[in-house]
Order: sequence, then C-alpha cells, then structure tokens
Amino acid sequence: MLLKPGRLTEEEFEQIKHHAERGERIARASGALREVAPIVRAHHERFTGGGYPDGIAGDAIPLEARIISVVDTFDALSSPGVYRAARPLEEALAELERVAATQLDPDVVRAFLDYVVLDSDEHERRRAS
Repeated sequence: MLLKPGRLTEEEFEQIKHHAERGERIARASGALREVAPIVRAHHERFTGGGYPDGIAGDAIPLEARIISVVDTFDALSSPGVYRAARPLEEALAELERVAATQLDPDVVRAFLDYVVLDSDEHERRRAS
C-alpha cells in the first residue's frame, strides 16, 4: 500500500493507522526496545488531538513522539514520494510552520527550524572558507 500511486481509500488508511499499535507491540516484546514502546505508539498523534491511535493531545503525547512527528513530517515533505516530487527546503520548512500548534508541537517545530537554520548557516560558512 505504501507504494500505491494516488490516495489511499478510507479502508486502506484505516489499515495503515494500525502500524503505530503494531510497532508498539513489537517494541514491548523486545527487551531492548521496551522503553520506546509508548513513543512508537504515539508518533502519529496530533498536538491538538485527532491523531491516532489514541487521539491524545499536547503534553499527553510523549516529548520524544512529538520530536519524531516533526522529523517524520519534514522527511515526508522533503523526500520524493511515489506520486509526488520532494518539496524544496524552504517550502517544506514553511509547511512545518503552517502546521505548528495544530498537527505538531510548536516548541518542537521552533527548535527544529532553529537547528535547520543554524546548520544551514554553518554549512554556508564552511563553503565560503
């Protein structure tokens, strides 16, 4: 399904949404990964609620899951998909800002954007020298 060109049907999307719970079960079954199980479960929750699998919001979402959500969203925006091109860096960053405080934790987005800008500035300084 992940390689399917075009949008998923409602039924296909419902199946996809179970991956967070499946990932949690796999992590809980592994001694080494047991501690990250709640993070795996919560990485598709939305900051204002309405995500999955539990519909939790804000600080009820583990911080680590909120961080993963920002990075995962950025990766999805900036990487080519089966039926869409990767967005340019500036466009991907603008989309993160647009969904901050609804889909994503605004503090985590701000920290990520600060990191990207600092990293970009450092890259430019190294290139110039």
